[in-house]
Amino acid sequence: MSVPIEDYALIGDCETAALVSKNGSIDWLCFPRFDSPACFAALLGTEDNGFWSLSPSGDNVRVTRRYRNDTLILETEFQTETGTAVLIDFMPLRDGTSDLMRIVEGKSGTVAFDMELNLRFDYGRTVPWVTHGEDGGITAIAGPDRLTLNCAVPLEGRGLSTVGSFQVAAGESQIFTLTWSPSHMPQPAQRQVEYALPDTEEFWQSFAAKCPKVGRWTEQVKRSLITLKALTYMPTGGIVAAATSSLPEKIGGPRNWDYRYCWLRDATLTLLALMKLGYYEEASAWRKWLLRAVAGAPAQMQIMYGVAGERNLLEWQVPWLSGYEGSTPVRIGNAAAEQVQLDVYGEVADAILQARKGGLPPHHRERELAAAILPFLEKIWVEPDEGIWEVRGQRQHFTYSKVMAWVAFDRAVQIAEADGEPEAAARWRTLADHIHAEVCEKAFDPELGCFVQAYGSKALDASLLHLGMVGFIPPDDPRYVATVEAIERKLLRDGLLLRYETQEVDDGLPPGEGAFLACSFWLVDALGMIGRRDDALRLFERLLSICNDVGLLAEEYDPAARRMLGNFPQAFSHVGLINSALNLARLEGPADQRSA
Repeated sequence: MSVPIEDYALIGDCETAALVSKNGSIDWLCFPRFDSPACFAALLGTEDNGFWSLSPSGDNVRVTRRYRNDTLILETEFQTETGTAVLIDFMPLRDGTSDLMRIVEGKSGTVAFDMELNLRFDYGRTVPWVTHGEDGGITAIAGPDRLTLNCAVPLEGRGLSTVGSFQVAAGESQIFTLTWSPSHMPQPAQRQVEYALPDTEEFWQSFAAKCPKVGRWTEQVKRSLITLKALTYMPTGGIVAAATSSLPEKIGGPRNWDYRYCWLRDATLTLLALMKLGYYEEASAWRKWLLRAVAGAPAQMQIMYGVAGERNLLEWQVPWLSGYEGSTPVRIGNAAAEQVQLDVYGEVADAILQARKGGLPPHHRERELAAAILPFLEKIWVEPDEGIWEVRGQRQHFTYSKVMAWVAFDRAVQIAEADGEPEAAARWRTLADHIHAEVCEKAFDPELGCFVQAYGSKALDASLLHLGMVGFIPPDDPRYVATVEAIERKLLRDGLLLRYETQEVDDGLPPGEGAFLACSFWLVDALGMIGRRDDALRLFERLLSICNDVGLLAEEYDPAARRMLGNFPQAFSHVGLINSALNLARLEGPADQRSA
């Protein structure tokens, strides 16, 4: 039986990340980058696909855990019949080496521990060649990869695993350091934990200390900020959607996607979250990544890119992995990168405008991008696309896509006016008004009294909540209020929001998925904008209650089974939490700025 998604915690070094379960097992880790092949892939298969366990021997163990104050240093406390010990897991920022460090400290009595390390490169497929060092520890090599485990515990091979046993009494400790390096390079020097641990603690606490007060939700906002930072590939500023691939949106189903890439549609909301909290360095790095990634022919703009802006995200299936709780296929790469999604053009234009409004200095590439993208979008906005949800069925005229095309030209008008270009502003305003009129005519259903998912459709879609948030129509417009209320009636499940009803919409996949948490945060924002603050507060508190014991959120949640679904932790969920907290705590939040 797989460990529940919510039983994992995240550690990372701002270049890759690992998932640690409550029982002390690391079941997912990709070295050296987020999107590199995993060396621990038990999360998506079995123990034979790689894991690293450090846990007390025997049964009757009580487990509690927390992050060390304002850090990404995980502390898991084990209380046994003979004593108490703490497992400290962290990844120091890179300084010539890529390390994962684990410390077992005795607190009271004596606790016996078992260690088992099962290394498998290439997403759990390749068994490495393991050699034991003269001074203890092991080195494992397979092709280009080398992992070195340094520790003082005697180790031995058992089958295709490395095992060891030890005890810690109060005041004693055992240190384990796993280091990745290219196999053709010299072995890197071992980093000393007595320096790495305080340096890591200081880095995260200094980052978190910049977070201002956000009402009574400051601690949850800090944890979400730390999570966003942990999902940031520091060398480039790109922010991955999640640390994992193929965690299912429905247990046993095929809605399993690789989210270790950077999506353009996250751009504006992420920028607003960072800027509103004063994290301008991170916001600037994200904007720079965005402008580098989309550089090139506008017809070739993708909805997502690799962490350094890579375009080739070829999707393939991993036949040797059985999937999380049997949810197959396991996918690596993402074919949605090849889809046509008109909303990304509006997202880029809005991100450029919001960065200006938020105080970031203009970027020299903005004007060049506008000159290339806007004439191209002028030609293609009339075409159907795959939409925000990346459907794998037939292309449609999705309402959200058309609205975001309107956003692109509306933001172009504002930028042109600010830059003293009245002719360009007039041209783009004419086009924006034309799109606006068409959407109001073809996407508003008089019978239902609200906007619908696509032209000619009767389906509702949570993305329609953005109509008021991007300024397409005023939040007090009766059509918007009616749309928000219709979405509530149709898509709420136990107080949480679906993206759309998969059983009523042909998206090219079998029906069934959980409530999409980002959409539920959008509903918080929409309720606040239409004057229903008490309802917004209730929903927000409900969403906070879903966070796991260390404050993390997945992509989705199953209200019936009361468990998380989808990739984990999900950046978009944590961006939603931050923005909703700001919208509720401040007179002018991100939603107000974007809709102005």
